[in-house]
Amino acid sequence: MVVAQGAQVYEGHWTAQASCGQGKQAPDALFVEGAAQREARAVCHGCPVRLDCLADALDSRADFGVWGGMTERERRALLRRRPEVASWRAELLGNEPALVALGGV
Repeated sequence: MVVAQGAQVYEGHWTAQASCGQGKQAPDALFVEGAAQREARAVCHGCPVRLDCLADALDSRADFGVWGGMTERERRALLRRRPEVASWRAELLGNEPALVALGGV
């Protein structure tokens, strides 16, 4: 399956292109607490599928870990602020200027 994201096109599921899945990061490193979350979030910056990851985490209400550059606390706060959003995939990938309103997700 070929998936298009903005100007990028990649084959397969978005997770195959994730920066955290390239073998440089231990899987448990994204499921940390406190100050270690800053380091975990740094992996997401520049990731080609960051918005796909974040949309999946928000749509599935992922409870733990850093997903798409946001901690579980940040995601919960966003979900409380925007309860009307039915599909975060459509919100994030279909309307990129809305990211400014989300506080620089």
